[in-house]
Amino acid sequence: MTADDDYGGVTTDRFRDLGAYSDWVTFARTQATLYPADAPQLTVSEVRRLLGFAHIGRASDPRLEQRWRRDGVDGEEVSWSVGYGPRTLAWLLRPAGVRRPLPGVLALHGHDGFKYWGKEKVADGPDPTPDLLQELRAALYGGRGFANELARRGFAVLCHDAFLWGSRRFSPELVQRVDRPDPEARWLGPGEDLEAGGPIAYNRGALAHEHIVAKYATLLATTVAGVVSYEDRCAVDYLRGRADTNAGPLGCVGLSGGGCRAALLQATCEDIGAAAVVGMMSAHAALLDRHVANHTWMFFPPGLALRGDWPDLAAARAPSPLLVQYCRDDHLFPLTGMRAAHERLTQRYQQAGDADAYIGEFFTGGHRFDLAMQDSAFNHLQGWLLP
Repeated sequence: MTADDDYGGVTTDRFRDLGAYSDWVTFARTQATLYPADAPQLTVSEVRRLLGFAHIGRASDPRLEQRWRRDGVDGEEVSWSVGYGPRTLAWLLRPAGVRRPLPGVLALHGHDGFKYWGKEKVADGPDPTPDLLQELRAALYGGRGFANELARRGFAVLCHDAFLWGSRRFSPELVQRVDRPDPEARWLGPGEDLEAGGPIAYNRGALAHEHIVAKYATLLATTVAGVVSYEDRCAVDYLRGRADTNAGPLGCVGLSGGGCRAALLQATCEDIGAAAVVGMMSAHAALLDRHVANHTWMFFPPGLALRGDWPDLAAARAPSPLLVQYCRDDHLFPLTGMRAAHERLTQRYQQAGDADAYIGEFFTGGHRFDLAMQDSAFNHLQGWLLP
């Protein structure tokens, strides 16, 4: 099979995950034009309708749970309701002793095959960080909770648990009821008794449970991406409503699943004035061979393929400032797909009249948001958001 065009770099006639069904891809292209390169730019309202759960999002009944000071950062644990399920827990981080209103940024945790905790993966709270999370941070985040460093640089940083993670996760008895595949992610410890409970057992069961959640989302006329993005917009509503947050535009930043959330938030929320998407950008067409199975449902909104591609979604609010950081040796994406996405985003921002508002940075190495990448992303966010 040869792709209809070069925009995804898919030129194989044998897909690893499809085997004898590899010609299914060719046949699908006879039924519809997929990832149309000449389609008009997606709009905010169109993306919201495509994802489902299209309302702006409100954080109702906000509460202050506790306060602390640690390592140059003042922290608050807060909570709110999104209208269903358990209350969302979040940490609000600010430079210690600063009382004036500050620009707001959402630090978005990733998927990581690790759903037991959410915000704790990217932020230090009042208690010591568990060893398992320190291991995750060492592998993905240069060994630190990047949200606290962002706060020390002069931002009001909100870290909240996304739908399916932390305070918003499903109960262990529901997750562990699901048949579980062999572990593939590093955070799923081999040989652990699933009935023993704890983070590793929960993470293992949660991989399969996400498929059930995606089916329910379809039956409820929405998508996993739509629900996650809706709840992130509720978090924006909370941050926007604080008297100690500037009235100006907000930012967002995240790695991997957090980068997916940043792209979705950038596309659906007009309060976002700058977004940093790290390790989560590729043309979808280029993923068809070898790069589908390991991704979350958040990254595959049903219906998008008929209207455009993932870079088109990320550019829905062009020329709103957008930074994308690519890892050349990322095992989750082919380099051809990342390059195609970079070209597409460059084109979309040129069409929107401000090519400089999109910045694409390519780093040598694997899937990560290390200290050098963080420093670059933080500098861009400071340039876009700090007065």
